[in-house]
Amino acid sequence: MADYGNTGMVADAIRKAGRVAFAGVVFALRWSPHPPSKGLPVSILTDRFAAALAYAEGLHRRQTRKGNDIPYIAHLMTVCATVLEWGGGEDVAIAALLHDAVEDQGGLETLAIIRERFGDQVADIVAACSDSVTTDPAAKAPWLERKQAHLDKLAKAGRAVAMVTAADKLHNLQAMIRDVRRDGPQTMARFNAAPDRIVWFHNEVARALAPHRDFAPVAEMTEATRMLAELLGVGGR
Repeated sequence: MADYGNTGMVADAIRKAGRVAFAGVVFALRWSPHPPSKGLPVSILTDRFAAALAYAEGLHRRQTRKGNDIPYIAHLMTVCATVLEWGGGEDVAIAALLHDAVEDQGGLETLAIIRERFGDQVADIVAACSDSVTTDPAAKAPWLERKQAHLDKLAKAGRAVAMVTAADKLHNLQAMIRDVRRDGPQTMARFNAAPDRIVWFHNEVARALAPHRDFAPVAEMTEATRMLAELLGVGGR
């Protein structure tokens, strides 16, 4: 049996995220207060989920959200909460917790660990949600090239990948809206692309995921993108 790690770290993970994660979850649910019920079986979370939360917290412990001091685990917990609210099962919820692990914390080596500990379905979802697998930031392809390749993958995405991706992008949009309202448009300078490109990318993600809008917060993501564009006074191109 695979070793899923020290589940005693879960309490520490939750404490670290604290009020920030709780606020993020509440904000996420405000955008989708009554997600559609599709008669899916009730998802009972097991020790695998607890182990995944502990593993995710350990991987991202020294990482914060870009441009602020919010612990990164807050984002992962919010994405996971949204996935569960939309009917995602345990594997999809675990993938939500780990969706940035390969991109930010170890590349293909981390993906291999995820596959060994949590199985092929989780690893395949995480791989599909990653736009880069290199551990060397200098070796990453240019922003536009990476995003276009990611959009090409999303056009063929299944429901689980769509659910995690939409939840991820929705929370990113919510964070940007919050920061622009609080700090002004200049806060967007922390990103690697111009504001109109960021709006364009999120519009294109929503378009790629449109076939899954009944099973993922795609409409909410579209609305958040429109709101961000209005705040920034830009269109997507």
